[in-house]
Amino acid sequence: MSVERIQQHFRDSAAVKLEALETLSMPIAAAIDTMFAALANGNRILACGNGGSAAQAQHFAASLIGRLERERPGLPAIALSPDTSVLTALASDDSFEQIYSKQVWALGQPGDVLLALSTSGDSANVLAAVEAAHEREMIVIALSGKGGGRLQEVLSDTDIHVCVPSDRTVRTLEVHLLTIHCLCDGIDAMLLGED
Repeated sequence: MSVERIQQHFRDSAAVKLEALETLSMPIAAAIDTMFAALANGNRILACGNGGSAAQAQHFAASLIGRLERERPGLPAIALSPDTSVLTALASDDSFEQIYSKQVWALGQPGDVLLALSTSGDSANVLAAVEAAHEREMIVIALSGKGGGRLQEVLSDTDIHVCVPSDRTVRTLEVHLLTIHCLCDGIDAMLLGED
């Protein structure tokens, strides 16, 4: 393995993050405010995505239920991807496209937030979840890349879109992870004060 190839990954990652610093700070701050307001009103946050995005949705929920860095009471968050019985039943009985939207319909309430992750912005099941969230009067915070894909077309004016300025999936996932850490840290700072 070439050390130069490894170093190039670090350089590319840093470059995308620095570009994202300029374009994403404001929508991430708005997302923190939206999530905090929902949680303060007794609502919860549902999170979904596929593949690496599903893992990041789980990491987000775990960081709210548990903690990111500071001790605090758990906050209500649900990742929609870990329950294989639900996922396989929905995929088998309905379609894979409905695995998240059916859960949003069953679990979501007006005032809840859906954190929808799709690196391409074109994941059919995430798009269906966004539409279901709108029908349930939920706010959507969407994390995407590659220009936002079809996701940007289904978002409403009250939703928040955090679109990573990259066409590479790995770079988008890296910025999504950093964004998730910013969201959780921001919520903690609003709950517990700056440290």
